[in-house]
Amino acid sequence: MASLFRDRTLGYSRRESTGAAATAAVSTTSSCRYSTSSSSAALSPLPSPFSDLTPSLSASDLRETAYEIFVAACRTSTGKALTYIPTDRSPSPSPSPSNSNSSSSSPSMQRSLTSTAASKMKKALGLRSSSSSGIKRAEGSPGSGGKPKKPVTVGELMRVQMKVSESVDSRIRRALLRIAAGQVGRRIESTVLPLELLQQFKAADFTDQREYDAWQKRNLKMLEAGLLLHPHMPLDKSNTAAQRLRQIIQAALDRPIETGRNNESMQVLRTAVMALANRSSDGSLFESCHWADGFPLNLRLYEILLEACFDVNDEASIIEEVDELMDLIKKTWGILGLNQMLHNICFSWVLFNRYVATGQAENDLLDAADSQLAEVAKDAKTTKDPAYAKILNSTLTAMLGWAEKRLLAYHDTFDAGNIESMPTIVSIGVSAAKILVEDISNEYRRRRKGEVDVARSRIDTYIRSSLRTAFAQLMEKADSSRRASRHQPNPLPVLAILAKDVGELASKENEIFSPILKRWHPFAAGVAVATLHVCYGNELKQFVSGITELTPDAVQVLRAADKLEKDLVQIAVEDSVDSDDGGKAIIREMPPFEAEGAIGNMVKDWIKTRIDRLKEWVDRNLQQEVWNPQANEGGFAPSAVEVLRIIDETLDSFFQLPIPMHPALLPDLMSGLDRCLQYYVSKAKSGCGSRNTYVPTMPALTRCTTATKLWKKKDKTLNTKRNSQVATVNGDNSFGVLQLCVRINTFHRIRTELEVLEKRIITLLRNSESAHVEDFSNGLGKKFEISPAACIEGIQQLSEAVAYRIIFHDLSPVLWDGLYIGEPSSSRIEPFLLELEKNLTIISNTVNERVRTRMVADIMRASFDGFLLVLLAGGPSRAFTLQDSQIIEDDFKSLKDVFWANGDGLPVDVINKYSTTVRDVLPLFRADAESLIERFRRSTLETYGSSAKSRLPLPPTSGQWNPTEPNTLLRVLCYRNDEAASKFLKKTYNLPKKL
Repeated sequence: MASLFRDRTLGYSRRESTGAAATAAVSTTSSCRYSTSSSSAALSPLPSPFSDLTPSLSASDLRETAYEIFVAACRTSTGKALTYIPTDRSPSPSPSPSNSNSSSSSPSMQRSLTSTAASKMKKALGLRSSSSSGIKRAEGSPGSGGKPKKPVTVGELMRVQMKVSESVDSRIRRALLRIAAGQVGRRIESTVLPLELLQQFKAADFTDQREYDAWQKRNLKMLEAGLLLHPHMPLDKSNTAAQRLRQIIQAALDRPIETGRNNESMQVLRTAVMALANRSSDGSLFESCHWADGFPLNLRLYEILLEACFDVNDEASIIEEVDELMDLIKKTWGILGLNQMLHNICFSWVLFNRYVATGQAENDLLDAADSQLAEVAKDAKTTKDPAYAKILNSTLTAMLGWAEKRLLAYHDTFDAGNIESMPTIVSIGVSAAKILVEDISNEYRRRRKGEVDVARSRIDTYIRSSLRTAFAQLMEKADSSRRASRHQPNPLPVLAILAKDVGELASKENEIFSPILKRWHPFAAGVAVATLHVCYGNELKQFVSGITELTPDAVQVLRAADKLEKDLVQIAVEDSVDSDDGGKAIIREMPPFEAEGAIGNMVKDWIKTRIDRLKEWVDRNLQQEVWNPQANEGGFAPSAVEVLRIIDETLDSFFQLPIPMHPALLPDLMSGLDRCLQYYVSKAKSGCGSRNTYVPTMPALTRCTTATKLWKKKDKTLNTKRNSQVATVNGDNSFGVLQLCVRINTFHRIRTELEVLEKRIITLLRNSESAHVEDFSNGLGKKFEISPAACIEGIQQLSEAVAYRIIFHDLSPVLWDGLYIGEPSSSRIEPFLLELEKNLTIISNTVNERVRTRMVADIMRASFDGFLLVLLAGGPSRAFTLQDSQIIEDDFKSLKDVFWANGDGLPVDVINKYSTTVRDVLPLFRADAESLIERFRRSTLETYGSSAKSRLPLPPTSGQWNPTEPNTLLRVLCYRNDEAASKFLKKTYNLPKKL
């Protein structure tokens, strides 16, 4: 049909070869709502929101009736005949055949269109100019015969836009002229147009009977639709006129009726029709007939008229002459029972529906619909008419449904090619939702409007819905990528792939969509990332709950999650910086992934597992360790080498873990390793004894039998204790001197290697990707804290144990049982020195040179302590005269010379330091008894005060020898082989006079 008129030179009246051809051409559109031009794709409109009419009315039926109403409404209100006479540029062209019987027309209908016409409506709605104006379409190229071009009137333009043939148009105009002639002075609103048209024509006025029958049926069906199916006022089922009309129509549809002016059947039809068309609620007669103003029939007819504003050759473009055309279309309001508010609704829908039907390519149509919807919003606030509200609700629901279908998954809907349409679609969706909620919803009215922000709520819903959908798609994509790469080396875990994809989605959202949505929701980006955060967090939570150990996949996922969370939080914070709460509400929607915490916990489990294994290894291997220097190359235990190797490997493994927090977790590992080494040292020195193990219990004063027995008893106890814990130098016991020396070497080796390990840790830390400058500012967590001290303490303890064992146990026969027994001159120190030198040689050959000096110094101190013990607590078998003092001093000098070794031994200052006590005590042996007694009295009085004047108390044994200490002075007197000393001791303490 469209091609029929597009190929012609409009402005002519060239009758088709037959009227039937024209009718057939028009009727080809009856099966679809819109015809299709050869230059355009078929339209795909949305279902009408105005509900369905009777299925017996086709699209062409409605279009022809709408055109009839349009032509009828545009006639003059005077009694002049309604006709159409185009104005020619050329002198007095002959009228076209179709208009040869016409004489005048409505001024608005016969107004000529000019190419300079500029549409105010299009400018107001922001619509683009069409590629060809109505003038250009109408003028076209000259037809065959070379007839001149003629300007086009608004009426002719409407005929072309509505795809009505010239023959049909001519017939309509003839009928309207006849009707007007018979009803002079009556307005068209008082006429039931289908009834009057039926009365004007007979079969002879049509090219054939089939065309006439179709025409008659259409008018009868229109009467049925307007008066019975969709009446202006509700129809009582008992209404006799309605029953009669229904019977007439049903009969006429089976067998055409006679429609002459004075025909009886026509009179019956008129009676029934007018009775229904003139009904009122109070029984009075209306001045206007109500046959096309019932909902939704009137809206469907008006919708067709508004669709005529679109260019037949460019279905997405409104014609330039829309202002003039719209003025004429609005003249149908009286017949259709419409007003400006209903026009606004209908026009909004037509613009919107045409945008959808033409493939959503012309955004200016969408913008125009949005602009028109703003007028609808104003109207909705000024009226509460229930019929209007019903129409408004159905129309906006249809528009909102279409918009939300796209906005609830806008990531699937919009891309770089159509993103420009998104703001308008959002605007339409929000506007429709606001009108539906704020102006129609009873629930909303019952609540305070300030409690609901409709726009923000809808955008919030769109964001969350679309991102959940996009996230689900990313999940499927990530899973597919994982399956595709499962045969490749080190394929990425699904959640690691997903984290990367979600990060990219968040960036895209922040850069593309959030700036658009921010117009309605100030924190659109924050809501978006919060939604993604929750979606990913749920998946991550399930993943973490299934992790039992630290695997590369687990670490990859958690690291990716940690990076993703930082990126999402950053976007949320930046988006919410201007909010009243500083973004706290959004952040509360983002429960922390705690990825670092999960990694930390797994690493701590990893650390604990290895520390526990190392401790078990220490227990097992130390039980089997052989502390024999001949069996241990280097003089230290193989177990120490192995434990250090395990620690080194553990550190390597730790820094190879693909985690982002080596500096933070290193202290936990160091603490565990530190405790293991301390445990090793503690277990290695356990049972080895100490200085006090070998120092005998201090005997009581001599010169009495009881004291002698007591000394022997304690000495026996000491020997028993020694034999249970120590062995001889050459024995196989693991606690012998050589075995103790190996342990000392082992502790020293561990301490030395710890320094090397600490330097290596710093290097490993510097090479760690997660290390920062501040991680090197202090040594906390990067050094062994307790094991070096444990090694030093162990070396000290065992060094003293070795020294006092040699002096008080191994050399006891030559020191305790030989030195100064009987006559001092005949039992001097040389035998002891010989044995001492042998032991010093063994020690020097066994102990590491870095601890050798310390051990020799401890042996020297032990030998000095033993020398003094012989002099001051050597038992009743020893007694000294004044003359023996020189022997004692010479022997002590010889003892010191052993350690000095002609300058190759210990430094003089060290020897002097340890020999201070002996040097202070030895002068007492040169003092006479009287002076010793006097010094003893004076010292005792100073210690005990006036209570000591009547009787000198017996000073307790402290073991801390000092020339001014009462017990030391008393012991020198006890071992003095002198009469004065014996008398004093007998008189003061009743001690025996003889030793």
